[in-house]
This record gives sequence, C-alpha cells and structure tokens, in this order.
Amino acid sequence: MKYQYHYHRQPGCGGCLLVAALILLLSGGAPLLIDVIGLLLAGGVFLFLALLVATWAFTYYIRRKVSQYEQGQTEARNNFVALLVQILVKIAQFDGNVTREELQTIKNFFRSHLHYTQNQMFWVNELIKDAIQNTESLEASLEQFKSSFAYEPRLILVELVYQVIFSNDRVSDQDLELARNIAEYLELSPYDLQTIQSRYVHRRHAAVYQERNYYDVLGLNSDANFEEIKKAYRKLSMKYHPDKVGHLGEEFKGVAEEKMKEINAAYQHLKKKFN
Repeated sequence: MKYQYHYHRQPGCGGCLLVAALILLLSGGAPLLIDVIGLLLAGGVFLFLALLVATWAFTYYIRRKVSQYEQGQTEARNNFVALLVQILVKIAQFDGNVTREELQTIKNFFRSHLHYTQNQMFWVNELIKDAIQNTESLEASLEQFKSSFAYEPRLILVELVYQVIFSNDRVSDQDLELARNIAEYLELSPYDLQTIQSRYVHRRHAAVYQERNYYDVLGLNSDANFEEIKKAYRKLSMKYHPDKVGHLGEEFKGVAEEKMKEINAAYQHLKKKFN
C-alpha cells in the first residue's frame, strides 16, 4: 500500500492572548488591561444581541411571507394542503418516531413533485411544524379530510400518499398496508385502489413489461377486451378530470393532468393493439 503523507495542522494562537495581556499590563498597567477586557466583553454582548435580532428578523420575515401567501389562497386549498401535510407527517410518525430523513422526503416531495417555490416551502415548513405538534391521531386527520372533501380530492390524496411512499428507496410491506388502509378509510372503491396500487407496485420492479403497465394504469387485467378498455378509460377520465380538483390549486390540478396523460397514453397504446 502506498504511503500517504498526513500534513500536520498549524499551531493555534491561544497563547497569543496571554502575550497580549502581558504587553498591555507592562505598557499601561492594570487599568488599561481592564479597559480592553471590558471592551471585549461589550463586543461579545453586542454580537450576541445582534444574533438574536437577526434570528427574530428572519423568523418575522418567514411568518409574514407565510401569512401573505395564505391570504392569497382559497380556504379549500389551504385546508387541503394543511391536512395533506398533517396526514403525511402522521404516516411518518406511525412507527413512533419521525426521522430527519422522513421529513426531508416530505419536503422534497413538495419541492420536486409539486414544484413549490421558496415562499411555498416556507409555508410547508410551518405546516410541518404544526403537524408535528398536533396530537390528533392519523384516523382523526383522515376523518376530517373525508368529511371536508369530495371523492375526487380523496382520490388525489391517495395518489399523493403513494407518490411520497415510493419516493423512498425502500418501501416495506407495512408501508403498503398503511397506504391501503388509508385508501379504504377514505372509502375509495376497490377498483380505484387497485388502479393506483398496482401501478406503483409494478413500477418498483424493473422486469415488468411496458404493456402490462398500460393495463395497470387502467386498472385492468392483461386479458381485458377492447370494450372493457374503453369503459375503464371513460370511467377514469371522469374521475381524474383536472376541473374536478382545480379549486385546490394549480399543483394538484397538475397532478390530475399528469394522471390523465398516463390514462390517455395507455388507452391510445391499447387502442392500436385492437384496431
């Protein structure tokens, strides 16, 4: 093994303070030394207070930006995002502890998948803090969501839950079971749950053929006939129409639009197969 030289650190100058104190004592006596020490202490207090003021100013800036952003949104959208964040945090807390990595996954989801700006991320960070301090159970949060929103927003919520879960490198069976329980609690139909779940589960396996994915998008078995394909396409197109969730904000309308692109691509591919 080739030897690698390790450079030594240069010596610190802790003793320089003692030398400076001795020079001050010899040149000006004890009063000069006391004045210098007092000046240094005053400077330290000033820096400490300046740091406190800077921290307060930054916190004030963030809270003002969050308040201004909230005021510019609809109540339905604010409630939707707040409950979404709360449910995602409760999922992270399901094992009794929220890790920094889990919180980072939630933040990255909003930043990368929903393309949130810095001001929007300030808002999300505040919502995450509120959710961590909230003592309600996951079931209570889901009940509140179910009673506040119609079927289509609930469908989008489950879609987002699966997106967050599968943004992790490792997805456990416990994660999948929890996602299924959430979908069932929100009273999604077995067909819609199977459509969402099969697409994400199969996407995890690299050996799955593309055509099988098209059937999964439509929630069908690979032996479905063209009439079944058309029926599934029309049914999903109604549920995921972007206008159904437009009141929740452009980012969630975008989620529906992306889903519609998948549905249309699957239908067009399978249509060519039968025509």
